[in-house]
Amino acid sequence: MTTETSAPASQDSRPTRVRIAPSPTGDPHVGTAYIGLLNYLFAKQRGGKFVLRIEDTDRTRFVSTSEQMIFDALKWIGLQWDEGPDVGGPYGPYRQSERTEIYREYVQRLLDNGTAYKSFETAEELEAMRQSQLAAKQPPRYNGAHRELTPAQIATFEAEGRPAVIRLKVPASGSTTFRDELRGEITFDHNNVDDQVLLKSDGFPTYHLANVIDDHLMQITDVIRAEEWISSTPKHVLLYKAFGWELPKFWHMPLLRNIDKSKISKRKNPVSLNYYRDSGYLPQAMLNFLGLMGGGMAQPTEQEIVSKGLNTKEGDIFSLAEMLEKYDFQRISLGGPVFDLVKLKWLNGEYIRKQSPDEFFATMRATIFSDEYLRAVAPLVQTRLETLGQFGDMTGFLFSDNVMPPESVWLPKKREAADTIKFAEEQLTALEAAAWDTVSIDAALKKLGEAQQWSVKENFMLLRAIISGSTQSPPLLESLVVFGKARTLDRVRRFITAQKQPKRS
Repeated sequence: MTTETSAPASQDSRPTRVRIAPSPTGDPHVGTAYIGLLNYLFAKQRGGKFVLRIEDTDRTRFVSTSEQMIFDALKWIGLQWDEGPDVGGPYGPYRQSERTEIYREYVQRLLDNGTAYKSFETAEELEAMRQSQLAAKQPPRYNGAHRELTPAQIATFEAEGRPAVIRLKVPASGSTTFRDELRGEITFDHNNVDDQVLLKSDGFPTYHLANVIDDHLMQITDVIRAEEWISSTPKHVLLYKAFGWELPKFWHMPLLRNIDKSKISKRKNPVSLNYYRDSGYLPQAMLNFLGLMGGGMAQPTEQEIVSKGLNTKEGDIFSLAEMLEKYDFQRISLGGPVFDLVKLKWLNGEYIRKQSPDEFFATMRATIFSDEYLRAVAPLVQTRLETLGQFGDMTGFLFSDNVMPPESVWLPKKREAADTIKFAEEQLTALEAAAWDTVSIDAALKKLGEAQQWSVKENFMLLRAIISGSTQSPPLLESLVVFGKARTLDRVRRFITAQKQPKRS
């Protein structure tokens, strides 16, 4: 028997409600701001509500400081939500970790109506299943071994103390069709939809279960998210159907791309909003830049360009108010917007030049030369100075954007260049995973050095050269903490990229 699950076009007449749901797993991502801006525009153009929900159920990746960084970064670029963990609202709580009892209640409904089931495989059994499928050149997925356990088998496993997960029982045949508002109807064969885990053995929900329950209970009318979630949407549609709930409309936005059209990633571009804030990009420029992504912003007509004396580039400059007036979701191109740092720097320069001297001075004092930053930098060099004029010599790298040491500075004696660059890549990986304090950075670097048989002197000297451009600087670890994680990682990435480029003869 073939089961067809079709999601008809929504006739939703409810007030517009949209949301973003970032995970607090590290620095706030530019992709979060991009999707956040689109949701904000969509809601405000329709007199609706923009909701911020924190998806913090992945406790293995949870970073305690990340939630506040998300709030701060989104407010920095000028976005404000109507409901959220920090402002409240009628559909709270807005942190998923505070909603676990709700998820357990609803997952029991799925067990009761037969659309979900308990699965008791151990981690070793699941890994053996995966290896067997890989050996057979099959895509790894759950094979449904526990789909039809009898009550007696379930009781036996529970008596043994085996932990269970709850899985979605995807129909064995047929397909699911749903409408994407930018792409039209999309169909997934059920053979390509896994029996996804809904509730983990620790009692926390997976993204799929929590996402659907929260969107329904928070009365979200339009789900506007990145296109990477398209493949998950049939699972969500099946969950809506299992609960007997009305579907929202789905809008899957094209992913931000690097210049080479690959998905934007920290290996090729800085993706942390904190990096752009700390590096002196203006929030108006960043918001403007994100508004250009996807092509939804109506550009000035030829007549407007002539009548207003604009050049074509000036047509790319607009405020949030102008976005609210002119942004059109039906204009969005699916080709994949390019996150072009050259364009962003140009935009930022335009906004800087639009400031009055007093505004420019105030901006510099609030960012690159803030009291907070200067107070953190000053103790690093105070005991090393003979004159105040030497302050700039010793701290210049903490205020500069482009620092690139020559090989004579960064290459340790008795080391080959290729091996050193490879070690710098491993330093980058270690720093990415480290908490950002002197003790954690020190431990991460020394652990790496011991594993790779690099002395502490070589290890620290390489990183000192990359960050400061010199073999001498204020205390390295303290300097890294003051400079900040996002800017440190970006500087190391730029060094690695530069050394891998073909040398000009």
